[in-house]
Amino acid sequence: MTAQVTGGAHARPCRPSGGVGRTLTYLTLTGVAFFSALPLYYSVVVASRDNSALASVPPPLVPGGNLVANISRVFDTVPFALALLNSVLVAGLIATSVMFFSTLAGFAFAKLRFRGSRALLVLTITTMMVPTQLGIIPLYLIMVKLEWTGTLYALIVPALTNAFGVFFMTQYLSRALPGELLEAGRVDGCTTWGLFWHVALPAARPAAAVLGMLTFMSAWNDYFWPLVVLTPENPTVQVALSTLAAGYVSDYALSLAGTTLGTLPLVIVFALLGKQVIGGIMQGAVKG
Repeated sequence: MTAQVTGGAHARPCRPSGGVGRTLTYLTLTGVAFFSALPLYYSVVVASRDNSALASVPPPLVPGGNLVANISRVFDTVPFALALLNSVLVAGLIATSVMFFSTLAGFAFAKLRFRGSRALLVLTITTMMVPTQLGIIPLYLIMVKLEWTGTLYALIVPALTNAFGVFFMTQYLSRALPGELLEAGRVDGCTTWGLFWHVALPAARPAAAVLGMLTFMSAWNDYFWPLVVLTPENPTVQVALSTLAAGYVSDYALSLAGTTLGTLPLVIVFALLGKQVIGGIMQGAVKG
């Protein structure tokens, strides 16, 4: 006879070593946060010193006392206040437009049935495979024809929507928006526009927040197209930073002082909206 194992008082359930796993998780996250923040911290260190201090061995690891002077030199060298304003306008308008139009197109592709919808969606996704650099010359010729070179219109209008946003919102709404909810809205007499505005748009809010954050970052960090179409007198942050870095001898303290100023708005946006974006993602996951 085989011995029978009973679940008596002496039986102890197998428990994972939660304390060790939690400690490893916190150590890993601390290491990732440290190495992620290190470049930003060292940019502040360099921005607060001069070029002669950078040649010292070992390199300086503590901020110096020239930060205010270097920031003042940034504003004296390039129109950096105008560059910050231009970048805020361009990135904000592009992010808002991409969120709205991508949600509108995603709702149409995901929940409306019309002839050629699948072929049109495939064509839209296919445009993502075309390198951006291939369209620079035709786009620049169009901007010249419209007399938009040197203006912010050349940055905003071509980026009012993009294929990635349409694909992203189509995939999200196809799962997060039940068809029964739309049918109930139609029974109540809601039009297609009313369904989008009152049903689809609130349901898409978590994904739209993520898309808006990604689009804002992409527009803020865009360098090549603004460098081609704008002038140094009406720059964005990235064009102004390229002007700071130009010269026979690079002034790294000046360049990184400008870089620090250009990074601060993104840090502030993440600090203010990061929790809301993550909360929206989690809310959308629970609802989905």
